Amino acid sequence: MALSSMTGFARSQGASGPYTFEWELKSVNAKGYDLRLRLPPGWDELESVAKKRAGELLSRGTVYANLTVKRADAVSTVRINEDVLASILKVAGTLAARIDAVAPSIDGLLGIKGVIEVVEPESNEEEDKAAKAAAAVAFEQALTNLVEMRRREGTALGQILMQRMDEIESLAKKAEAAPGRKPEAIRARLAEQIAALLETSDRFDPDRLTQEALLIATKADIREELDRIASHIAQAREMLGKGGAVGRRLDFLAQEFNREVNTCCSKSNDIELTNTGLEMKNVVEQFREQVQNLE
Repeated sequence: MALSSMTGFARSQGASGPYTFEWELKSVNAKGYDLRLRLPPGWDELESVAKKRAGELLSRGTVYANLTVKRADAVSTVRINEDVLASILKVAGTLAARIDAVAPSIDGLLGIKGVIEVVEPESNEEEDKAAKAAAAVAFEQALTNLVEMRRREGTALGQILMQRMDEIESLAKKAEAAPGRKPEAIRARLAEQIAALLETSDRFDPDRLTQEALLIATKADIREELDRIASHIAQAREMLGKGGAVGRRLDFLAQEFNREVNTCCSKSNDIELTNTGLEMKNVVEQFREQVQNLE
């Protein structure tokens, strides 16, 4: 399966009878999956169709779907509600007989709510049904285009993530070969530290100091961390190769990478090894940021 990004954009258009319509789909990163629809009044029955189909093709990301519909013969007409106007005039006449008031103007009468009615053109049930069916087909096309765009983006992301794995592997090998990790270098460094301590005081037991130094050297060894980093690299490459919705698992793996690299840095007592660890930490962060875009 191919990798997919969570970001994408697609648009489709269509027409049926007097109707023209346009779908616009946009998806962005999210922890889960959510489809948010905006449909014109009277077109709500498309919601279940759209949600069902999108749920079959997408597993992660927030998708905004907007449907715009226009009707070619949708010319509204204006008419006067004679009953309402007659009632208002009757009330106005009654009040005029009681008080001295200016007669109501035409503008004033027409501005009263209910006097003027905007009448929408009558719809044709068959035309409406056909248009909604055509709009459902157009949604399928827009969704297909969105999925395709997300996959193209996912392919590009996969290449970037593979490059990051190569960089992490290269830095791990550099850390493995760091001169400061060699036993003779560790012994020499510890010997210098023990000699410096013995010079400052004669109360130190040389044998006890040697034992403590060996214990410290053991704790400072990053062999296990490097082995786990190599295992994580293999897992990441396998997931990227298989594809599919692996974003969450790679995100978890990025956290594990970060944990191991942090431990390497904290254990390091060699400047070159520390710098290598910091470089690796920077690449791991770049890997994690890119993973956030994967489905």
